Amino acid sequence: MDTGKLGVWFFFDGMSSADAALAAQRIEALGYGTLWIPETVGKSPTVLASWLLANTKTLNIATGIINIYNREPGVTLAAQKSLAEQSGGRFLLGMGVSHKPLVEGVRGLEYGPPVKTMRRYLDGMANALYTGFPPTEEPPTLIAALGPKMLELASSSCTGAHPYFSSPSHTKMAREIMGPDAWLCVEQKVILESDPQKARDLARPVAKIYQGLPNYRNNWLRMGLTEDDINSLSDKFIDTTFAWGDVDAIKARINDHMDAGATHVCVQPVNPNGNFGDLHWECLEELMR
Repeated sequence: MDTGKLGVWFFFDGMSSADAALAAQRIEALGYGTLWIPETVGKSPTVLASWLLANTKTLNIATGIINIYNREPGVTLAAQKSLAEQSGGRFLLGMGVSHKPLVEGVRGLEYGPPVKTMRRYLDGMANALYTGFPPTEEPPTLIAALGPKMLELASSSCTGAHPYFSSPSHTKMAREIMGPDAWLCVEQKVILESDPQKARDLARPVAKIYQGLPNYRNNWLRMGLTEDDINSLSDKFIDTTFAWGDVDAIKARINDHMDAGATHVCVQPVNPNGNFGDLHWECLEELMR
C-alpha cells in the first residue's frame, strides 16, 4: 500500500452516506492518497469504510481510529482482512485504546493499562482464526500511539503508529523511538486563515473537545506545553498543535512533519464557518496545487 504523502482526516457522522461517497470521490480526484475516518458513538467505521471503498477506485481508506474496546480481536481481524480483500488492498487498519472517559463513562466498560491492553489485543488478533478468502497481501496495522512505550509497541508489533493532535517535535521523538522502518502517519489540524486572532478563535472550540482527555493532556505536557497552556488553550498551545495561515504556512508545517520523520500526514481542515461537519474544500484544493 502507498498511503501517499498527504491524506485527509474527517468525521462523516453528520453526513449522509450518499454525500460521504461523493466527498470521498472528490478527495480522490484531488489526489489525496488516504482518507481517515474515526470512531466515536456515530457511524460504524468498518461499515463506512466498506461503503467508501466500494465508491472509490484508488483512494485508501484508513480508520483513525477503531476503538479496540468496541470489538474483540477476532472480529477486528475479520473486518481488516475482509476489507483488504474486498478493496484490492486499499484498507488501512488504525486502532487504539481510546480514552477512559469514553470507555467507562460512555460504554460502561473497564479501562485497562493502555500499553498492556493494546499488546494483549494485538496478540489476540495474531492468534485469531480467519478462514475467509484472504487478501493478496498482509494488510497493514497501525496503532494510536503518543507516549514512548506505545510508540515502541507500534514499531515492534505492527506496521507503525498514527499519532493524533501532536506536533512536528513529537513526530521527531516518535521517529527516534520507532526507528527508520515503521510507518508514522500523523494527523495535523489545519486552518486556512491568516489572521492570528480569527485562526486561534476557530481552533479553540475544536481543541476544547479534546482538552480534558488524559492521554492527550499527558502528551501535550511531554511536548513542552504547561498545564496552564492546556487549561487556557493559550496562543502557544494553538500555535503548537494547529497549522494556520495561508497555504504556504500550512504546507511548511506539513513539511516540518515530513522532515521530522513522518511517512504520511493526514490533514484535518477546520472550516471557517465553524461547522465541524463541513469539509473545507478550499483548503483541501489549495494544498494539492
